[in-house]
Amino acid sequence: MVKISFSNDVRHEICSSVNDKDKRFACLYGMLLFSRTLTRERICFQSESSTSARLFKELFKAVFRTELSESEHIRKNGTVLHTYDIYDKNAAAVFEKYKISERERVIDSEIIATNSLGVFTAGVFLACGSVNDPSKEYHLEFACPEKVLSEQLMTLLNDIGVNAKTMLRRGQNIVYIKGSESIEDTLTFIGATQCTLELMNMKIYKDIRNKANRIANCDAANIDKVVKSAMKQIEDIKLIDHSLGLESLSDELREVAELRLENIDMSLQEIGENLSEPISRSGVNHRFKKLAKLAEEIRCGGVKHEKR
Repeated sequence: MVKISFSNDVRHEICSSVNDKDKRFACLYGMLLFSRTLTRERICFQSESSTSARLFKELFKAVFRTELSESEHIRKNGTVLHTYDIYDKNAAAVFEKYKISERERVIDSEIIATNSLGVFTAGVFLACGSVNDPSKEYHLEFACPEKVLSEQLMTLLNDIGVNAKTMLRRGQNIVYIKGSESIEDTLTFIGATQCTLELMNMKIYKDIRNKANRIANCDAANIDKVVKSAMKQIEDIKLIDHSLGLESLSDELREVAELRLENIDMSLQEIGENLSEPISRSGVNHRFKKLAKLAEEIRCGGVKHEKR
């Protein structure tokens, strides 16, 4: 089964929310203004998304009472490019209805109802937007047809608190958003609230997984540290046993030494709890320091043969 992309999930949710006259008008404006070709003689809307293409056709019919014919082209990579061409009087009608300037493309927010600015931006997303799978990377972008449009779109997003930036990539003007919170705000703004929740859940999952990995790595490091420390203690104890015999040690040191020889995996606290007279972890550590000092004296040849 082919997994539907996160971008398509967003597109499907947007399409289900465009359900009244103002929203249809504003959404179509975003799709037209950010379409591939926009002149008074010809408008060309293209998309690899069948969802975006289908909604464009439906919105155009609802706003202009005109049917559109679609052409399809299969690319070398197997994707299908959906194309709608609007010519002459129909193209001129678009320019008149949306008061589009023939000199340059600009967003005219005055013709969009105040409560429809989000759905206009949703139309822009359907025309030229994409968002990465949040399980892999936090990245949303708009591939804008004109520089002025990219700058206006960035300003629009910044005005709602989204940290959007622009860049030029292979000659194309890109508006992009990186932070997960800014992407969440953008998705909510364009009407994809379920996708926002999905992204938030994925972020929580990733945070928990990363925390678990850090704990596991920390535990592994601590275990490694304990084992290395125990091996050094055993080395010292065996040296003392070979040179002086454990019976030369005081009862306190001998008991700690014997417990360590028998239990390499015991922590200092566990050793302290298993002594005939239990002591604290720091008390056990203090006794091992005495054993380490004695072992070092033996290595240096300065040991005194007396009970420790």
